[in-house]
Amino acid sequence: MDYVEFPNFGGLKIDIDRVALKLFNISIYWYGVIIALAFLIGVLLSIKKSKMYKIVPDHIIDILLYATPVAIICARLYYVIFNASEFDSFSDIINIRSGGLAIFGGIIGAFITAIVLCRIKKIDAYSMFDLIAPYLALSQAIGRWGNFINQEAFGSNTNLPWGMTGNSIKNQLTVMRDSGIEIEPNLPVHPTFLYESIWNVMVFILLINFRKKFKQKGAIIFLYMILYGIGRFFIEGLRMDSLMLGNFRISQLLSFVFVLVFGIIFYKKIIKSEDTETYEY
Repeated sequence: MDYVEFPNFGGLKIDIDRVALKLFNISIYWYGVIIALAFLIGVLLSIKKSKMYKIVPDHIIDILLYATPVAIICARLYYVIFNASEFDSFSDIINIRSGGLAIFGGIIGAFITAIVLCRIKKIDAYSMFDLIAPYLALSQAIGRWGNFINQEAFGSNTNLPWGMTGNSIKNQLTVMRDSGIEIEPNLPVHPTFLYESIWNVMVFILLINFRKKFKQKGAIIFLYMILYGIGRFFIEGLRMDSLMLGNFRISQLLSFVFVLVFGIIFYKKIIKSEDTETYEY
């Protein structure tokens, strides 16, 4: 049985079974259940608020039917490309049941797909993205708990009260230490999955409130990119399992680009421009 422990928090220990249930002798993992739940909540909330942006609910479903599989494929490709040494065969590459999805790859794939479909279906892309942005942040906050179950997305050693450890974490840290990384496998680590979950809840709350202030088209999706990028930049700096591009943490680099690019766009298009279309809600 896997376990997660918080040694500096009264020695709290939680047993973890990665299998949620078995259906026709097929194991259904908590990771997949949590991701599916996060997705469902995001979709339902987007549909509930679709009238605010004059978006037809069926258009949300249509785009998701295409964007979701593309997002999964791109999230996996992103992870595989920057972590190629972990995979020995094609079957390893396509096996996502135990984790290994990079959110940046999924975001990029989903947004490109959505932009293309909005053009084809003549849907206002800004309205669609402004609608879903807060609920995307909320879905990410929920989905991060799949990392808790899988004992992944953790950081460096820490003595903070919420520092965590576990049998799988110790095994991974031992491999890292043996490869020359300065880390102590038997000490607690930062629960960076939790940091990002909390940050994304804050982003969700901020975006819900910001749409009362910024009614220009594009404002909410630009703010999402900026806020998510800021949080991810600092959190990624703590992680021990970052995907690397040479000496750079690729997700930290992308976060910096997100903040810079969308910060400039937000300033020019929302703050300075007087010609930007506004919503009437």
